Amino acid sequence: MLDSCKLKSAFNLPFIYNKKINTTGTSNADVPLADPGMYQLDITLRRGQSLAARDRGGTSDPYVKFKIGRKEVFRSKIIHKNLNPVWEEKACILIDHLREPLYIKVFDYDFGLQDDFMGSAFLDLTQLELNRPTDVTLTLKDPHYPDHDLGIILLSVLLTAKKGESRDVDLSENEVVGSYFSVKSFFWRFQTQSLRLSDQHRKSHLWRGIVSITLIEGRALKAMDSNGLSDPYVKFRLGHQKYKSKIMPKTLNPQWREQFDFHLYEERGGIIDITAWDKDAGKRDDFIGRCQVDLSSLSREQTHKLELQLEEGEGHLVLLVTLTASPTVSISDLSANSLEDQKEREEILKRYSPLRIFHNLKDVGFLQVKVIRAESLMAADVTGKSDPFCVVELNNDRLLTHTVYKNLNPEWNKVFTFNIKDIHSVLEVTVYDEDRDRSADFLGKVAIPLLSIQNGEQKAYVLKNKQLTGPTKGVIYLEIDVIFNAVKASLRTLIPKEQKYIEEENRLSKQLLLRNFIRTKRCVMVLVNAAYYVNSCFDWDSPPRSLAAFVVVEDMLEDEEEEDDKDDKDSEKKGFINKIYAIQEVCVSVQNILDEVASFGERIKNTFNWTVPFLSWLAIVALCVFTIILYFIPLRYIVLVWGINKFTKKLRSPYAIDNNELLDFLSRVPSDVQVVQYQELKPDPSHSPYKRKKNNLG
Repeated sequence: MLDSCKLKSAFNLPFIYNKKINTTGTSNADVPLADPGMYQLDITLRRGQSLAARDRGGTSDPYVKFKIGRKEVFRSKIIHKNLNPVWEEKACILIDHLREPLYIKVFDYDFGLQDDFMGSAFLDLTQLELNRPTDVTLTLKDPHYPDHDLGIILLSVLLTAKKGESRDVDLSENEVVGSYFSVKSFFWRFQTQSLRLSDQHRKSHLWRGIVSITLIEGRALKAMDSNGLSDPYVKFRLGHQKYKSKIMPKTLNPQWREQFDFHLYEERGGIIDITAWDKDAGKRDDFIGRCQVDLSSLSREQTHKLELQLEEGEGHLVLLVTLTASPTVSISDLSANSLEDQKEREEILKRYSPLRIFHNLKDVGFLQVKVIRAESLMAADVTGKSDPFCVVELNNDRLLTHTVYKNLNPEWNKVFTFNIKDIHSVLEVTVYDEDRDRSADFLGKVAIPLLSIQNGEQKAYVLKNKQLTGPTKGVIYLEIDVIFNAVKASLRTLIPKEQKYIEEENRLSKQLLLRNFIRTKRCVMVLVNAAYYVNSCFDWDSPPRSLAAFVVVEDMLEDEEEEDDKDDKDSEKKGFINKIYAIQEVCVSVQNILDEVASFGERIKNTFNWTVPFLSWLAIVALCVFTIILYFIPLRYIVLVWGINKFTKKLRSPYAIDNNELLDFLSRVPSDVQVVQYQELKPDPSHSPYKRKKNNLG
């Protein structure tokens, strides 16, 4: 017979001590009370007083994070330029025990930069009385500077027990200590309860809609440079989501015409923070102005044209904003598998059948990802273990699994579904180690092009490093299914590719710069060799080849446009550090240009090498269709129709985004670097713990 105290310790069962939670007013501090299974904590964030100033103007833009254990459970809105902010925000949090305190952290919001810490405090949940509203005043402190006065935060809290859930975890002492099997049953039921709770918390990762934003132009922006002009760009932020536009050099009336999407996580919409900046090489970028868009005031399924006045500056920004309902995105257990349900599978197949070509062209296909388990992960903690969780990304769609604590061979058994907007997208699955007080540690990553997936096959993918250039420790088991409409996928290939707004900016790297130079040199040498080959035809080194070239050669006219860019010299004297920064930015620009040139040449080569058969077949079909059209319709009529379409495009659709179909097609072809990143590594069977266990038993 097992001892009950040891049993509670071994399985870390949810027991608390009844201090102030009884309703009789008597103290039972030493009497253990079985956890009722789940609590509801209602918090009202009232206001802050005398908070710390973190901005140069002597103010701050404070917001508050609430955390329980390792998870952020609530984040308040941002109150701009106020040291005595009033929030009056409410949050409802479900918790499965009271052992972990509620941590409150206050930050100063800095757009585009790391937010400044303004102080923290914690609330001991075991000190709260059930069913009694309590006003709480918390003094903010900085652990590194405990003597500094950082102000106070005022809350109202109400703790209630969710008794309806108690039947899943309530066991008598006889059940707990009766036998090994009853203990195992208890542990399984408690684990199921925890997973159910984590699913409720994780609903915050599922978005309720999509905000489609088109940045059209700026008008009469403020001149920040000595030449009376600016180099403006715009930053957008909605919660954790960020987007940065391209830089338009030397203009006060920039034309961006960029389109991107944000996810809506809140039912009421949220607020988009928009700031305009002037790019300065070697110096801190100048602030031009800011504005906001309150999404709750916009109607859904309708495009809104907004002309926004920039506050704290001059000029306007013109946007198109559209709010649409969320696509089919979900998280579920393996038991709730959409494709295994025959009725649901038939509906999905019908939705993407060839007969529904022109129904919602943006909805190209359906993706289901089963994240089953991982093996032999890297130990990230000092205990020799890790707390792994998995992030599944498809373009800007990002979903997370729950965390499996203190385990190098975690089992998640989760099913994720996505809508596919571009069949040439790459599925990225990243494993992280969760840490309490700092950002998660990277454990491994795999990148899988959708067109390379074999449906219904459970595969072991060797985890790679961050750059996807080599293996790291561990293997992840996935089962992926892709259903798509080939015609829709082909049409979507000829429109601009969706840009990932969470990608990190490129930094200067000597190794990367050298690699891009070698790649560019290789592409240039191909052109040089082709030029030598053509020149040999004129020299009649090979008479048959020269004769053939003489027969098929035609005069070609090339229009060359030369642009003379005059660089304005900066009259201001820069310090040594500023010059270093300027040189570094120039080197990064050269590094990126070399990468673009090399990638362009490699994509052309890989199109003819059949690296992606779908794209090569698409190119052949397009050439055949064009040949047939030329046979029946004279070329001059085709050029006439093309010219009319190009010249009237701005009249028919003033805010259309310019694109080149050929470049959009080539952007889907992987470069040589991407081919290496997407290449699967073969797992070593001897590294599997299941294999080792079987060998040991043998």
